[in-house]
Amino acid sequence: MIRSWSVGDIRVTRLVEYYGPTHDPAATFPDFDRARFDRHVGGLPPGHWFPELERLAIAVQIWIVFAGPNVILVDTGVGNGKPRSLARMNRLNTLVPLWLAAAGVTPEIVTHVAMTHLHYDHIGWNTVFEDGEWVPTFPNAQYLVPKEDFVFFRERVERAAATDASLEDSLLPVFESGLVRFVDRQAVVAGVLQVERARGHTPGHTTYWIESEGERGVFSGDVFHHPIQIREPDWSTNFCVFPDEARTVRYALLDKAAQTGALVMPCHFPPPGAGYIRRDGEGYRFEPAQ
Repeated sequence: MIRSWSVGDIRVTRLVEYYGPTHDPAATFPDFDRARFDRHVGGLPPGHWFPELERLAIAVQIWIVFAGPNVILVDTGVGNGKPRSLARMNRLNTLVPLWLAAAGVTPEIVTHVAMTHLHYDHIGWNTVFEDGEWVPTFPNAQYLVPKEDFVFFRERVERAAATDASLEDSLLPVFESGLVRFVDRQAVVAGVLQVERARGHTPGHTTYWIESEGERGVFSGDVFHHPIQIREPDWSTNFCVFPDEARTVRYALLDKAAQTGALVMPCHFPPPGAGYIRRDGEGYRFEPAQ
C-alpha cells in the first residue's frame, strides 16, 4: 500500500488507491497479438497477469516526493465520491487521506501537485466535497496543469463530448481558488522536477524527471500502462489520443531510462509499482525495484 525508495537524497513514496486484475489485453491494446503476448507473459513479474481471468493487473497510485522543504504529489488518482462511468471507479470511498497521513503527508504541508495529464484517474484527489461543494484538497499547494491538456479537455466539455465530469469536479474548483499554474515545458518545478513534454497519450502529457547525487528517476504517467509495453513498445492503448506519437515517446523514454538507470515510476504498474528499464537484446525488459 505504501512503499518508499530513494533517488539520491530525494525520497519518493508510492501510495496505492486501488489495484487488481481489471484489463483485458485484447481490449486495451488495438495492436494486441496473442502469440507475441504469450511469448512474454512468462517473464512478467508475479501478480501482473491473471490467466484464470484473462486480465492484466492495473493499479492507480499517487506518488509523493519529499525533497528538502517541498512535498510534491505527482498525479492524484480517482478521488472519493466522484461520479464516473466505470463501475470500479464510480463514487469510490477509500481511506486515501489516512493513508497519506501514514506516509507523513497532511493536506496543509503539500507544496505542489504535479499532473502528468488530465484523465480523471490522475486528478481526482485534487478536490474533496465539503459543505456541498468541491474544494481544493491541498489548500497551500501550487497545482501544475499541462496547458495543452486543459485546452483539449475544456473544448470537449464545451462540445458536450466529455465522457465524465472530472473537469468540473476535480479541476475547475482549483482554478477558481487561484492555485493553478500552467506547466512551462522548460521549467524545473520546486527546484527538483524537470518537466519534459511527452505528447501522445494526451495532447499535453508530461513526464517529470528528478536527479540527485548522480541518481535519476522519472514519473512517467501513462507512457506505459503495464510492463507488457516494455516488451512491446509498439502497443499504444485505446486511451491514447495520438497513438503514433505515444509510441514514439515510449521508445524515447525506454532508451533514456535504460541509458541513465533511472527509477521509472508510472501511475498504473502493479506492485511494486516502480522499476528499471534494462536492455535485452534488441529490446527492453522491466526489472521491478526492490
